[in-house]
Amino acid sequence: ICFPLHYMSIMSPSLCVSLVLLSWVLTTFHAMLHTLLMARLSFCEDNVIPHFFCDMSALLKLSCSDTHVNELVIFVTGGLILVIPFVLILVSYAQIVSSILKVPSARGIRKAFSTCGSHLSVVSLFYGTIIGLYLCPSADNSTVKETVMAMMYTVVT
Repeated sequence: ICFPLHYMSIMSPSLCVSLVLLSWVLTTFHAMLHTLLMARLSFCEDNVIPHFFCDMSALLKLSCSDTHVNELVIFVTGGLILVIPFVLILVSYAQIVSSILKVPSARGIRKAFSTCGSHLSVVSLFYGTIIGLYLCPSADNSTVKETVMAMMYTVVT
């Protein structure tokens, strides 16, 4: 929306492949980090996870080991992996809104906002629930509440 004619010159096939590879490598290392940290924990409670998938927060609740390192790593990596892209998306939307408001016709403005609105609502739903679940953990959270939040960012979005 902001730079429509520059997309083809910026998004070359090599940049596209590089972005895919970078995403794959970073997510693999992130998953490996949490897997290795979970492997050092011992589990002495009931091994039934009351979630529809194996969520880190549910696993940490089942552990009888000290989970402070795991929680710290979740907070730090989550802050980097979640907050930075979320802020960048918000900044890009600020630029988009600025560009949309320069459109002279009201019909064009409505069309642009309707197109961006659905994406922004999905982004907000995804990042809002995942940030609430992993970066604002609470001992008060019930299993049902955590399951609903996990459903929101995995299934609903």
